[in-house]
Amino acid sequence: MRSGVGVVALFIFFLLLVPHEVESAIGVNWGTLSFHKMRPSTVVDLLKANKITKVKLFDSNPDALRALMGTGIQVMVGIPNEMLSTFDSDLFVQQNLSRFIGKNGADIRYVAVGNEPFLTGYGGQFQNYVVPAMVNLQQSLVKANLASYVKLVVPCNADAYESNVPSQGMFRPELTQIMTQLVSFLNSNGSPFVVNIYPFLSLYGNSDFPQDYAFFEGSSHPVPDGPNTYYNAFDGNFDTLVAALTKLGYGQMPIVIGEIGWPTDGAVGANLTAARVFNQGLISHVLSNKGTPLRPGSPPADVYLFGLLDEGAKSTLPGNFERHWGIFSFDGQAKYRLNLGLGNRGLKNAKNVQYLPSRWCVAHPSKDMTQVGDHLRLACSEADCTTLNDGGSCSQLGEKDNISYAFNSYYQMQMQHEKSCDFDGLGMVTFLDPSVGDCRFLVGVTDKGLSSSAEPMARWSVYHICIGVLIWRFWTPTI
Repeated sequence: MRSGVGVVALFIFFLLLVPHEVESAIGVNWGTLSFHKMRPSTVVDLLKANKITKVKLFDSNPDALRALMGTGIQVMVGIPNEMLSTFDSDLFVQQNLSRFIGKNGADIRYVAVGNEPFLTGYGGQFQNYVVPAMVNLQQSLVKANLASYVKLVVPCNADAYESNVPSQGMFRPELTQIMTQLVSFLNSNGSPFVVNIYPFLSLYGNSDFPQDYAFFEGSSHPVPDGPNTYYNAFDGNFDTLVAALTKLGYGQMPIVIGEIGWPTDGAVGANLTAARVFNQGLISHVLSNKGTPLRPGSPPADVYLFGLLDEGAKSTLPGNFERHWGIFSFDGQAKYRLNLGLGNRGLKNAKNVQYLPSRWCVAHPSKDMTQVGDHLRLACSEADCTTLNDGGSCSQLGEKDNISYAFNSYYQMQMQHEKSCDFDGLGMVTFLDPSVGDCRFLVGVTDKGLSSSAEPMARWSVYHICIGVLIWRFWTPTI
């Protein structure tokens, strides 16, 4: 019987005999910072239904990797920045790579060493750990006979380089030395340069940024650069990186877009129409193989849309839009029509989603809400109320509907536990969907059985249920 390492080595040998696809591929980022997590198997079924063959994870979640085993979906796993200074590379490879790779295993192609570790906002706290971590990991991959197949990358934010025009692009001066080491390492080991590009953030953070330049339909404010002219922010940003790599002697290094997308809520300009126009324009642009002025006919090797699902538990420090990047809502339902260029003409929704029962927590129609302030602060400090803010899809609700939305968000986050809709008597459970127009009052999902979450409600008498429905129906105005 062969050893485990021998089996993995044989498996890798046969995989390397299969020619790699050279055309650009569209993948997705699968983030899991959500109060309502679907079963990993449901998410993987969603990927398969939409013919998505590449997925990027932000960690090495074993449940996700187990669900991806045997699917043929290529995977990038991640190591969080906070782990770079302390993790054991041999142990990481053993626990997160070797035990999942093999016949009918997970097709792990990349390990992302950190996530935007050179971001200006981090003040350099992670950057000195990146290259040593990569060197140690590479040695561990060699020992595990995985180095020829699993490649190490470092997803960088676009703020790692700068220039007024793309052709003059260069890495930030304080990063020149470490970037030289990094790209030399990447080149030596056959790895691409991974960059995250967000035209939305350029528009969001700069009132003078021309809106049409963020999209792919031409711009009334093109950027001239010698013999070239740039009509969209993506091409300009991409070629700024190409120029920066060229200055270090690696102008032909493959480039992968690790994150790119457009949010649908939580800010002015973050809406369904803009997200659809941007993402469809991006996909069509990349798959046309047109390339960019500095790399004509050579688009990015891969593009990972950010993201697959909304993540309602993400930090809102950058902005409320952070929780609304998904092309699917948190429960795997398509937000808008999008052709990924992968065979389906539109997105297919997740199936067999495990929803909580169809009930909502709302403001009690007969109670005085003058003392509701502390309850609202509690609900929105723990649950997601970002759609209530300016620019959000629920920002036009009336006062009582605002309260109901906050109460319900907290109630669903608490898995509909009976006491989580009390709010000192100001809340009540209803079985009539209180959604208003485009503002959706969610019902939570779970990756577990419903027996425990449904049990508290079972103690309610039929009398209480009927009274609650009648009060809500009487109070709710006819639209």
